This record gives sequence, C-alpha cells and structure tokens, in this order.
Amino acid sequence: MDTDKRPAAENALGGFLRARRAQLHPEDTGLPTSGRRRVPGLRREEVATLAGVSADYYMRLEQGRERHPFQQVLEAVARALRLDDEAVAHLYRVATPTTRRTRRAPRVERVAPHLRRLVDTWGDTPAFVLGHALDILARNQLAGALYAGFTHSDNLLRMTFLDLAAHDFYREWDRAAESCVATLRRAAGIDPEDPLLIELVGELSMKSADFRSLWARQDVRGKTREAKLFHHAEVGDLELHYEAFTVNSAPGQQLIVYQAEAGSPSADALALLGSLSAIPVPAQDTAMGTD
Repeated sequence: MDTDKRPAAENALGGFLRARRAQLHPEDTGLPTSGRRRVPGLRREEVATLAGVSADYYMRLEQGRERHPFQQVLEAVARALRLDDEAVAHLYRVATPTTRRTRRAPRVERVAPHLRRLVDTWGDTPAFVLGHALDILARNQLAGALYAGFTHSDNLLRMTFLDLAAHDFYREWDRAAESCVATLRRAAGIDPEDPLLIELVGELSMKSADFRSLWARQDVRGKTREAKLFHHAEVGDLELHYEAFTVNSAPGQQLIVYQAEAGSPSADALALLGSLSAIPVPAQDTAMGTD
C-alpha cells in the first residue's frame, strides 16, 4: 500500500501503477487464475503480459528505474489496467519527469470581485467557488445555509473527513468521500510540490484512517456533474445536481452550482431553506409627520 502522505512521492509513477493493479483481478482481464495469491490484484508479470512488454521492463517502471517511458508503452499499460480518461491523463503526468522545484510559500487564492458578485446574485440555488485544494473560497447565502451544520466549513475534504456532521449530512458518505479524494489526487498530479496540497494531505492522513485508505487507492477524477444526496437538519432530504465550471481567469478554481429538479420535493425543500436563511429586510418607518 502506498503510505506516502505527500502528494509528491519520490516514485509517483510506481505508486500509481501498484495501486491500480491491486484493484484488478485476473478474471476482470480474461487471464486464468491459478494458485493462492499473496497480494491482491494482478501480479506485475500479468500486467506486463497484458501490455505486451517484458516483465523486467514493467518492473523497472514500478521501481522508478525507467525514467522516460515511451508513449506507446504508457498507452499499452493504460489499456492493461483499464484506466479511464482521467486516470490516463494522470498516468502521463506522473510518468513525465519534471525538475524538482525549491520549496515555495503557499499561493493565496482569491476570488475575483465580479465572480463573487455573480455568485451572490443567485438567490435560489446554492453556488460556491472551489480552490485547487478544494477550499471553499466564496459561497452565496443559500450555499452557506446548506452547509450550516458543519464546524469545518473552509474545505470540502476537512468537512467530509474531520467533521462529525458529515455522516449525517451526506446520505451516501462513501461516495462523497471517494469523489473528494479522487479530485484531490488529480490536483496533486498536476502540481505535486504545492505546499498547500502537501500540508492538507499530511493533516488528513494523520487524522483520518478513512482518508488514508482512500488516498492509497490512487483513484483520479475531476469534478464535472453529479447528483448528490443530502440530509439537512432543518429541511430534510435533498437530491441536488451539481455542475462544475472551470474559472478561466483563475486556473485551478471551479464554480460549483447546485440545482433541484423543478417541481420535486427537493425543490420545495431548497425553497424552504432559502426562506429560512433569508436576511430579514428592516421595516421601513411609515410614520407620517403632521403639520
């Protein structure tokens, strides 16, 4: 198991390949099964056979001794491990050697004023801006009301793994947790030396066994669109569909917008939540003076 708590392991490619072959079984790939296996998943030589490369060459890949693998080899290994498009893109990122940079200060992410104003204008749908490490950088009033039960409300990972409210709030907690970790893994592959990511992964690895287990799987997935099942303490069950939009003016940021199906119980519950969280308008002084 890959126990490295840093997004940037010395042999990121090897860790990724080992984790992914551990999730496949011979029967998944059409290979014959024989004998007792000491480790889960495929053996190295089985992946090599499926990819059409020598067992020695594949071993060098996993051990980090093959620093410049050919594209055709990576394509063959990706097919052998049945990687989806996101995982293939991650494979190429970790297989491409980059110059190790000196340690740098964490970058400060800010939301552009015009984007913040746009988010605030949507009064009937929760919307928020995520940073590259899944920090919630800005949210509108309804998004604040949706997540009001959380103590850790600054980061989706901390909310999911470190906040006691998460298991009640997410009706499919396992699915939400897997999605968050896979998104973080993708971010770590893009910038493995990012101090903010390194610190976040270290914190979560120390405090959450569930996070450690999911991080070791090395699943990779970005946010696109999905249905989420919530239970809110004030309005009950909600089924909301979100869409993720990249913020081109701020690379790494995403705008997340939730919606309920029109006319559904979730739409009614979301409207109720909006009314409960509405800021009361001060009453106007209607008293009229007399001559």
